[in-house]
Amino acid sequence: MKNSIKIVTGVALFVIFNLVSCTDLEERVYSDIPIDQFFRTEKDVLMNAGRAYTKLQRYPEEFSLWTLTEMASDEMVAPGRDDGFVWDNGRWDEIHTHQADPNNKILTYAWNFVFEGIAACNEIIYETELSTIDFPEKDQIVSEIKILRAYFYYLGLDNWGNIPFSIDFTDKKLSEQKDRKFLCDYIEKEILDNLDSLKKQPTQSNYGRVTQGMAYTLLAKLYLNAEEWIGEEKFQKTVDACNRVIDLNVYQIENDYFANFKVMNESSVENIFVIPMHSQFTKDCFYWYTLTLNDASRATFGFIGGMWDEFVLEPGFLDKYADNDLRKQSFLFGQQKNKSGENIVIDGEPFIYTPTIGNYMARKKWEGARCAKYEYQENLEYYVSDMENDFVLFRYADVIYTKFEALWRLGRANEMINDADLQKIWSRAGLPPYQIADITANELLNELGREFAWEGHRRQDQIRFGVYGNQGWNKPVSGVNAKLFPIPQSILSTNSNLVQNPR
Repeated sequence: MKNSIKIVTGVALFVIFNLVSCTDLEERVYSDIPIDQFFRTEKDVLMNAGRAYTKLQRYPEEFSLWTLTEMASDEMVAPGRDDGFVWDNGRWDEIHTHQADPNNKILTYAWNFVFEGIAACNEIIYETELSTIDFPEKDQIVSEIKILRAYFYYLGLDNWGNIPFSIDFTDKKLSEQKDRKFLCDYIEKEILDNLDSLKKQPTQSNYGRVTQGMAYTLLAKLYLNAEEWIGEEKFQKTVDACNRVIDLNVYQIENDYFANFKVMNESSVENIFVIPMHSQFTKDCFYWYTLTLNDASRATFGFIGGMWDEFVLEPGFLDKYADNDLRKQSFLFGQQKNKSGENIVIDGEPFIYTPTIGNYMARKKWEGARCAKYEYQENLEYYVSDMENDFVLFRYADVIYTKFEALWRLGRANEMINDADLQKIWSRAGLPPYQIADITANELLNELGREFAWEGHRRQDQIRFGVYGNQGWNKPVSGVNAKLFPIPQSILSTNSNLVQNPR
């Protein structure tokens, strides 16, 4: 059979590869050309590899894996509004209460995000290895995409447990379902086998791409969750993997917590792995301003167009912050002000976001604290221009806290309590340093919530700390089976090898 590749225009993120400029990142098939005629230069190979990275872009959307995990945690909720909107046939409530139906479309979108990413990686690895073009970074590109594929599998095993597995692009058979032990072993081996080919130093040319720092961070998080996932305690390996990131000596804890989330945050020395975003090149991907804010916030931020007023901070979560914790400013609550610093009053009513919500089924327009963790730029308008903050997947503070938690679980937290980076995370938040006596399971989980709110960590953290099934705000107690999402019914219907997760 003749090997061919589909040329896809506008697939290489110029902010990642600095090789091409483009105006649209949607994949549009131009033609089919034999692979030996397409790959003529190193640039061609890099452009093709960029297609795998673009699969990450939909992560923070309204219907996405990020939304699925955040809505299932105690950080985010989408109550029905008193005007009848948002309830969305109860699909948000199903996730919030850990009773998601396999036909829930958010499940399907989240599943597709993971497995479309894996499929893209499989194709690109196949095409790159098949190409006769040779250049110094070719092995690096293959290793990058293999670890990116491992990252997608990490997301799959975390959220669904036993999932279909295939790493052969040419294999057209129905994928076999593999358990968490198999997947953990695969991910660990894939990372270790490919680490040496990766760049150690983050640079403009590898920004947004897989580096050694990203790979070791992924490995550390795999080890940290191993006891929950496969019943094997790997906390010393967690510490060792974190130390490999630390020993690279290329990342720092930013002086300003919010520097990691600013518009044009590519200058952050803390962010390890991000999804590059741009108002035009990644349009309709990062639009939290319209997901969370009420129209009245246009006077604060200078937005254009309407807000959806949909996702709010779950009541009670704000109470985890001390009043002087600067990270509390990740959320909008209380009297809102316009760009001149004046109190906003609309039709005689002060514009106040209340952290509380009176009625889960009929939220009033300004009830619920709203997210402002990522800096909002002016003149944002959905379908026209979106946020240009690169979305953070891994940052150095995560490495420091992962190491600290692993040592705490080993009964050795005292070895790190005076670590300068650990202390800086607290001091930049305006807080005094922790003492050993302060570190309880509840306090450590709360601190992870304060540091990483709305970054997609919370569900995993709650499960690891054994509280995910507890009763919560308008949420009943859920059983052990709720720790895994059901496989979407549409997927089960097309692959007879898959067995649904227990419900």
